[in-house]
Amino acid sequence: MKFHSAAAALALLAVPAAAQSVRAGIEAWQKGDHVAAVAAWTPLAAKGDADAAFNLGQAYRLGKGVPIDLAKAHQYLEQAGRKGHVDAAATLGILLFQGGNRTGGLRWIKVAAEGGEPRSLLLYGVALYNGDGIAADPVSAYAYVSRAAAQGLPSARDTLADLDAAMPHEQRVKGLAMAKTMVAARQPTPPVARTASPAEIAPQKIAPSSPAPLASGSWRIQLGAFGQRATAEALFAKIRGKVGGRQAFYVPAGKVVRLQVGPYSSRAAAAAACAALGGQACFAVAAR
Repeated sequence: MKFHSAAAALALLAVPAAAQSVRAGIEAWQKGDHVAAVAAWTPLAAKGDADAAFNLGQAYRLGKGVPIDLAKAHQYLEQAGRKGHVDAAATLGILLFQGGNRTGGLRWIKVAAEGGEPRSLLLYGVALYNGDGIAADPVSAYAYVSRAAAQGLPSARDTLADLDAAMPHEQRVKGLAMAKTMVAARQPTPPVARTASPAEIAPQKIAPSSPAPLASGSWRIQLGAFGQRATAEALFAKIRGKVGGRQAFYVPAGKVVRLQVGPYSSRAAAAAACAALGGQACFAVAAR
């Protein structure tokens, strides 16, 4: 027993104290003690710990352990993002984009994309293709989307298939070459003591607005089929602020009602909107 206890102690000492404390905060969060989690992360964030700052940003965004304060959420996420925390950059970019600051949002989404974060690669690629807030550049768009697809993001694969159908072969070849150059040019991330964030506050739980909100189009996103329309309406009320002002369509289908939201200008735009909704069940459909 003494041998095992000593070994455990040595293993604990091998982990930096800051990482231990960040992990302690995560464990408290997972037990529902959000106040204790915030208390553990706050002094570490003040000392510059990126993981602690990221988690605090999420806590202030959700209002758990502290009152909701988006200004502080932005502050902590930016602090972490400036230290190379890719998830913080992605989360901040999406929050800014949702809040109407497209320029600032895309700047941080680009930072996260350059760090290889797949959702950001897709969102920035679609913005480039549509010229949404930035100059249109289909070749670069193909490079970003292909990198997201290469990481296995289903919506990126769908979007890439649409780009394959829409873009000339020469542009696609250039885009692939650019993607390879981007990957080769990425510098290794400096070693930082990382600890996994609580699943409940992971960045993919934040749903950004569609990267290309348009008022017309022949595509929608479908979010499910429900036995009662009221259930569909409740879901739309929950996500209304995340779909760029688009409207709900309640489509009868036998004994169920399908919730569709749109319109979107293309299948690619609809697929990107689904990706932006994070874990919400969603797929692109043609409007009938």
